[in-house]
Amino acid sequence: MASMVERAHTIAEEVLFPAVIEVDAQGVIPGSHFDLLAAQGFYALGGDPERGGVEVDLRSLVAILETLAGGCLTTTFTWVQHYSVVRGLTGTTNAELREKYLGSATRGELRGGVAFAGAVPRPPRLWATATDGGWLLSGEAPFVTGWGIVDVLLISARNTALTGEPTGTVVTGLVDAEAGAGITVEKLHMVAAQGSNTVRLRFEDYVLPAEKVTTEVSHRDFLATQPVSLRLSGCLAMGVAGRCIRMIGEAGCSEVAELLHAEHRMVRDRLDGGLGDPETLPAARAAASELAYRCAGALVVAVGSSGILARQHAQRLVREATFTLVSAGRPEIKNNLLGVFGRVHE
Repeated sequence: MASMVERAHTIAEEVLFPAVIEVDAQGVIPGSHFDLLAAQGFYALGGDPERGGVEVDLRSLVAILETLAGGCLTTTFTWVQHYSVVRGLTGTTNAELREKYLGSATRGELRGGVAFAGAVPRPPRLWATATDGGWLLSGEAPFVTGWGIVDVLLISARNTALTGEPTGTVVTGLVDAEAGAGITVEKLHMVAAQGSNTVRLRFEDYVLPAEKVTTEVSHRDFLATQPVSLRLSGCLAMGVAGRCIRMIGEAGCSEVAELLHAEHRMVRDRLDGGLGDPETLPAARAAASELAYRCAGALVVAVGSSGILARQHAQRLVREATFTLVSAGRPEIKNNLLGVFGRVHE
């Protein structure tokens, strides 16, 4: 049986990449893409094998994400949100919630997205206030991917400060991905990955029942989980960069492609090293997006004026590289990128 990395390569080259121009032009991901990922076990990644999950090591997971992102960033960005849903359901102490949803989630019958960004900043953009039988959510989740595609969202909001926890706790739970009482939806129009159906959600006393809560942890502990998420988000940029490098070589610029490929390996090593030294991770994550942006620009130059025509890969990849500059962004990443882009070259 083919490994998950091999399966990802086959899907990326035989299904995703041949369709990517149409996905980009129409702003719609074929449902068959997600059905194929489910059938091949990719919705089970991150789950406990004893509960139907598929376990892979970090190196393999990175390779899978880079490979799929190089095939179609839009599909990969939308699908990969589900990984956190499976991880959340696998790790929760809420046994009833786990039993109700995990099996269908790992089979890809139930598909999920995430809304974590509102709980990260200080002050937070999304608050949770305790009420009888659960929590009331108020504020906004600025970028939520997969609206109209996913069935549920794993959403995080900040509770008010508790004794000994000056920045409060973070409440995370599972909610239905549909408009209703206490929630309004604003569709966002983006220069890339439009087919991801990314929206802004606004909440006003939206009820998160206690039985739907997966965790409540300190804000400090919540942030402690972010390095892995930051490392994985870098895979999108690295996938875009890798595809650009291949196409630069195919355009006859093999020497440039070789130089960029060597840099690609070094940036990947920096990202991996950041897991052991989290203070270095924002700079490594910034380097991944800067490399993608530079590789995309080099591809436009390599293919010539046709690269700026509609329905051409080069201009699409420039827009997708731009997307990675801010996707899953943090202030530290922004500062590193501005430092690189603002550097004066002699």
